[in-house]
Amino acid sequence: MLLRLPTSVSDAQECLAEGAVPIGGATLLWATWQRDGFPKVAMSLRELPEANVLERDAVGGAVVLHRIDDRVPDALRLAAAQVGTGAVRRSATVGGNLVGSTLRCLLPAAVVLDARARVLEADGVRETDLNEVTAKRPVLLSLRWREPIASSFSKLDGEAGGPPPLVVAAALHADDDGHRRLRVAVRDGYDVLSGSATCAADAAQTLHALRGTELIDLSSAAWEVIRTKVAALLR
Repeated sequence: MLLRLPTSVSDAQECLAEGAVPIGGATLLWATWQRDGFPKVAMSLRELPEANVLERDAVGGAVVLHRIDDRVPDALRLAAAQVGTGAVRRSATVGGNLVGSTLRCLLPAAVVLDARARVLEADGVRETDLNEVTAKRPVLLSLRWREPIASSFSKLDGEAGGPPPLVVAAALHADDDGHRRLRVAVRDGYDVLSGSATCAADAAQTLHALRGTELIDLSSAAWEVIRTKVAALLR
């Protein structure tokens, strides 16, 4: 297998046009390749500056998870810190987790940050939303968002061999009109559900508004975690 390491967007576009397979950290692909055979040409974005940004309002698709620190909002930092083992986090990338994984542990955090994605295609770079990223699995260059007032993330304990553990992410944002808005996203099984509400005078009213979103059918255990997160953020 020939591994290409483009150092510019134009180089990366050429690699895609030549049929190179994006590999991220290859943590999810290696076993499959050993079973089914390796591609002739693969491509890693680890040398591409645009895919390695790590700032308060952006993270690159090639950033390995163990590098994610307090430069990013708490929701994303805490989500990255709870993916797999230390060895996995030293290899797995943001792009691999969001695009290549079925669990997508970072997705609830990205949703509550209202992140937008910059994706690479053979004919250029464009911006899109997270729905397209998860549905079409493009090459992720970076995520960008507007910094929230505060954010949080919780991952409940799961059973070995059981369903994916419940994940709850929340973020408090300031709207352009000066109002505060709360975004909540929950990974329930393999599905990520989300809702948002304008913050009311107290947490109970805000929670009531959130129950009118697609979060309505979540379990009581999930709502208890949401209640705790909402109360803490609104304080």
